[in-house]
Amino acid sequence: MAEKKEHKIITSDAAKTASSKGVAAQQIAQSTVGLRIGSVVLWIVALVAEFLAIKASFIPAPAEDEEATLFMGMAPFTALIVFLVIDLICVIAGSLLWKKANHIHPASEKNALTFWLWNNLGVIMAAVAFIPFIILLLTNKNADQKTKTVGTIVAVVAMLIAGFSSYDYNPYSAEEQQEILKMEEATSTVFWTEGGKVFHIYEDCQHLNQSEELHQTTTQEAEQAGKERLCKTCLKRHEKEVAETPAEVSEEGQSALEEASETVKNAVESTAEEVKDEVEEAVEE
Repeated sequence: MAEKKEHKIITSDAAKTASSKGVAAQQIAQSTVGLRIGSVVLWIVALVAEFLAIKASFIPAPAEDEEATLFMGMAPFTALIVFLVIDLICVIAGSLLWKKANHIHPASEKNALTFWLWNNLGVIMAAVAFIPFIILLLTNKNADQKTKTVGTIVAVVAMLIAGFSSYDYNPYSAEEQQEILKMEEATSTVFWTEGGKVFHIYEDCQHLNQSEELHQTTTQEAEQAGKERLCKTCLKRHEKEVAETPAEVSEEGQSALEEASETVKNAVESTAEEVKDEVEEAVEE
C-alpha cells in the first residue's frame, strides 16, 4: 500500500476568512473576569469618592474671624467638587468596562427584567453614586446655601451624564451570540487538486493520500475552478457522522412523545380489558 504523502495546502484569501474563528467564537473564548473586576473596583472607588464628598459637605463654614478648616489639604467646597468629579469619572469608566464584558459574554434575554438590569447595571450605579449625596446635602443643616445649591446642581448634572453614558443602547444577548455562532460555523472550506473533478470536505480523505499539493478554497471558488461536485466518499462519511450524532429533542417534542406514549399505553390497557371481558363472558356462556 502506497504511503500517504504530506500535503502542501494552498489556501485562498476567501478560505482564510472563512476558516478563521468568527466574532462569536472569539468572544466565547475570551475571559471577562478582568473586565468585571475592573468595573467593580472603579465603582467602589466612586462610592468612596461620594463618601468623601459627603464628609466635606458636613464641614461647617467658618465664621468671619475664624480660619477655614481644610479637608485633605483643600477647602471643603473645593474638595466636594473634586470628589464629585472623581465619582463621575469612576462610574463612567466602570460602566464602559461592564458594557464591554456584556458584549463578550452576554446575558440571556429569556427574563426581560434580569436582562435589562444586567446590561444597565452602570445606570443603577450612577444613581447609587450620587442620589445619597444629593439627599444628605439638601438635609444638611451645617451646609450654607451656596454649597447646597452648587453642590446639588453639580451632582445632578454628573448623575445624568453618568446615567446616559452607562446605558446600553444596543444590548447583546446570549441568544443572538449563539445565532451568529451557528452562521459562522456554517461557513466552511473545501479541498481539491488541480487534476481532479471533485472537491472534498475532509483533508484526510483517502482519495487525497497521494496528492502533494491541495487547494483550500470556498465551495464557490472550487466550482469556478471546474470542480463539479462533492467527493462521494466525503459525502458518505459526512452522512455517517450526522447519523451517529444523537438528535436533540426539544421540550415540546419530548412532551409530545410522552403524550403519545401515554395514549398508546391507555389504548393497550383498554383493549386488554375489553378482550378480558369478552373472554369471561364467553366462558360464562
